Amino acid sequence: MHDDRTLVESRLKRVLDERIRPAVYPESVPLTVGIWTAPGEPVPVAEGLAAPRSPIAVGDAWGAPWGTSWLTVTGTVPQAWAGRTVEALIDLGFDANMPGFQCEGLVYRPDGTPVKGLNPQNQWVRAASPAVGGEPVLLHVEAASNPVILDYHPFLPTELGDKETAGTEPQYKLTRMDLAVFDETVWQLVIDLEVLGELMAELPVESARRWEILRAVERALDAIDLQNVNKTAPQARSALNTVLSTPAAPSAHRISAIGHAHIDSAWLWPLRETVRKVARTTANMTALLEDEPDFLYTMSQAQQFAWIKEHRPEVYARVRKAVADGRFVPAGGMWVESDTNMPSSEAMARQFVHGKRFFLDEFGVENHEAWLPDTFGFTGGLPQIIRNAGSKWLLTQKISWSQVNTFPHHTFLWEGIDGTRIFTHFPPVDTYNCSMKGSEIAHAARNFKDKGVARHSLAPTGWGDGGGGTTREMVAKAARLKDLEGSATVRWERPAEFFAKAEAEYPSPPVWVGELYLELHRATLTSQAKTKQGNRRSENLLREAELWCTTATLRTGAAYPYEELDRIWKTVLLHQFHDILPGSSIAWVHREAEATYAALATELEALIGRAQQALAGDAGGAHDLVFNAAPHERSSVPAGGAAATPTTPGNCTATERPEGGFTLHNGLLDVVVDTEGLITSVTEVASGRETVAPGTRANLLQLHPDFPNMWDAWDVDQFYRNTGTDLTDVDAITATTHPDRASVRIERSFGSSRVVQTLTLRAGEQRLDIDTEVDWHETEKFLKAAFPLDLHTERYAAETQFGHLYRPTHTNTSWEAAKFEACNHRFVHLDEPGWGVALVTASTYGHDVTRTVRDTDGGTTTTVRFSLLRAPRFPDPKTDQGLHRFHHALVPGATIADAVREGYRIGLPERRVTGSEETVAPLLTVDNDAIVVSAVKLADDRSGDLIVRVYEANGGRARGRLTTSFPLAEAQPCDLLERPWEGTRGDVTLTEGAVDLTLRPFELVTVRLSTQG
Repeated sequence: MHDDRTLVESRLKRVLDERIRPAVYPESVPLTVGIWTAPGEPVPVAEGLAAPRSPIAVGDAWGAPWGTSWLTVTGTVPQAWAGRTVEALIDLGFDANMPGFQCEGLVYRPDGTPVKGLNPQNQWVRAASPAVGGEPVLLHVEAASNPVILDYHPFLPTELGDKETAGTEPQYKLTRMDLAVFDETVWQLVIDLEVLGELMAELPVESARRWEILRAVERALDAIDLQNVNKTAPQARSALNTVLSTPAAPSAHRISAIGHAHIDSAWLWPLRETVRKVARTTANMTALLEDEPDFLYTMSQAQQFAWIKEHRPEVYARVRKAVADGRFVPAGGMWVESDTNMPSSEAMARQFVHGKRFFLDEFGVENHEAWLPDTFGFTGGLPQIIRNAGSKWLLTQKISWSQVNTFPHHTFLWEGIDGTRIFTHFPPVDTYNCSMKGSEIAHAARNFKDKGVARHSLAPTGWGDGGGGTTREMVAKAARLKDLEGSATVRWERPAEFFAKAEAEYPSPPVWVGELYLELHRATLTSQAKTKQGNRRSENLLREAELWCTTATLRTGAAYPYEELDRIWKTVLLHQFHDILPGSSIAWVHREAEATYAALATELEALIGRAQQALAGDAGGAHDLVFNAAPHERSSVPAGGAAATPTTPGNCTATERPEGGFTLHNGLLDVVVDTEGLITSVTEVASGRETVAPGTRANLLQLHPDFPNMWDAWDVDQFYRNTGTDLTDVDAITATTHPDRASVRIERSFGSSRVVQTLTLRAGEQRLDIDTEVDWHETEKFLKAAFPLDLHTERYAAETQFGHLYRPTHTNTSWEAAKFEACNHRFVHLDEPGWGVALVTASTYGHDVTRTVRDTDGGTTTTVRFSLLRAPRFPDPKTDQGLHRFHHALVPGATIADAVREGYRIGLPERRVTGSEETVAPLLTVDNDAIVVSAVKLADDRSGDLIVRVYEANGGRARGRLTTSFPLAEAQPCDLLERPWEGTRGDVTLTEGAVDLTLRPFELVTVRLSTQG
């Protein structure tokens, strides 16, 4: 037989495009349209429905950037359409390729009841079925004219990302406003042919199945009268029955599909628009669940459920019913799909606490999976947090974006820094926006790396990022792929059902140890520095507020601010979403985030101030109390306590050197600063050990060009290192000496920017503090601060949640070389046996570590560089412009324990309060510094019990005794949700009124303490 494949395939494409798809709506009449545009921000539904309308026609422009217009469409069903299915077709000016990234709409009935959302892939609204001739049609559309930020030429700078700069030019033109007959038979034929055509294209040319499909398609096309498609569609469908009913091979890959719309809680739109995106999508999905009995839908992010509950109660009622029916599945158990690299230990824990508790309280649903399809890499501390939250599975897709190394598994056990293992799945479909295309399904089957030992994978199905969700076309395709020869099989299944099956069939999966590093989007550790600083400050203030408010409640009977702390935590957790905290959202988002953090700081400072004053006593008293919120004793003040500690003058000096520059001295460290304001020597006095590598200078600011190939705010590409400028020019350098400190101040100018640094030694502290103020006005530049250290080490430690992880300093393999920019929390630590150095930071996350061998003496120079600022132009063209302040410290002779201690201290400074009390005893003490108290708070159930969270911080086994300053009745180990720990836990025992703890390396333990009486 002659090979006529191309002929038939080309025929199929043209007939589908030009004849069959247009015949889905064979008859139509225009609708009449009126419009009213809200003058400012979105208005309540009742106001939008009641507002006067002005005429508007197809082809007319509408919609200033970020505006809201209310459209009313009216029409009458023609008498000839009686008994048929009629739909309104509403095209607001959509681009079919941009669902979720442009204008959208939510349709309402005249009484204000939401019907469904409108987007480029979902432009229809069922008007009548069966229709009654002469029946009136009246619908309202709340239309959002969100501008296109990520266009066909992506990453071009645009002012459209903030309402304040976006202008008022209309963005869209009404394209279609019709009432039309819907021919379901033709629509089903379209799906038949799409499924078979897409499957055929994925099969080997030599396979018999491909040719069977080709001939069946040819017979179906022969059966169609191109001048009367609607009449002949049934015959065409009959020609396809045999090939559509042939079952899949028993060995076929099995895909668990779940309806999904990954909705970014903010990204190329502000938070207020996400509220409406969620309402549009959930309205669509609840409607689709009613129409399609086999369909199942899942949504993560408790915050998004909370938004619907608050802003669209009618939609939320439908969601609650669908959840109760088991059809709408809450997933993930987190407040938002957060970044996991940068949130603190407690913040990461609270993501699960608030997320899981919301689902339990609202729906009675306990999630066992973490659902993070789009997060930019995963820290080694996360498995333990997942397990302590009562969950056991993880799903993500993002690691498939890695540029260099292909991850070797799709289903595996992920082992965290403490040894906890989590059953993890990466969907081999390689997208969280699966649309049931044949190419996607075939890719999932081919790509699946665990063939021979497993055969299940999961496919999140629906338009995402900007929302939209699953379409009726996707559901129809899935129905045909349920059991079809040549294809993987597809079933709608809940995430928990998938994980249970996958775990059962794969009892001994491979193990991946340590972080799941994404070889992409590394610059999100640096972009939008003020957002990151606001997050870190909020985390620190929340720790203090909980500690001091708890202490004040138990000591003085002061009211505990349950509601305030709950609300503030949820706001901070929201802003840890994986496009807010990473700095990859539009200007509007970060402008609002900065204002929000400032307001939270004011509120938290007030809570802390009230609690500390209650503890200190009369503000007119004679004692100047120092409060210590850090988990270790400081200046003779115990952790979690306060005491009056007079300042003792030290022997700090700043001496001018004969050759220029200065030497700082405090009896513990000698620091030499040269005439260019750079550190040439830091010597530990006791050991005589030099910190700075020979022939180098530390605290060197370096400026690099920064123009990645893609994803400006997200990425830094390795070639940025090829070119750089050392900032050595000095405008001024001065030194000052105080009784308790000595400092050198350095002023520099470069480009359009200015920097002032202050290097400070304090009495009694083996630490050099570095305060940096940058007035930053560069564009597409990357600012680093370099510290070349005289250390030979093959690895270094970087703090992460509830511990630290090790990364190599070398680049033996492509996996190591790809980690050229990485995350730390409060410290990095490097050491040789017997001596080490810690670099600590108040709010800088990104860093790099490199090593070279010196020609002069053969020694090794290991250089740590903190990433301070960037200046990408997309999606915020003014990223990081303005004034910034950073605080770092260099700690020579530091052990890991010293790094942990200094890391906490740099973000939790002493607070001084005048009062009548001489001391405030801590609520509790732990007699081993390796056991760090992460949180002290009252139980969320308002029982009055005390919740204490501790972890082993040094990476070794630790025993310690937790002693309280009040009599204990019970000590109960519990999970993060403060429920009794399932099973036994022998590492927490109540003995003689104290709690004995035995912890494994990095082990996290939460204890509920009940008082006597």
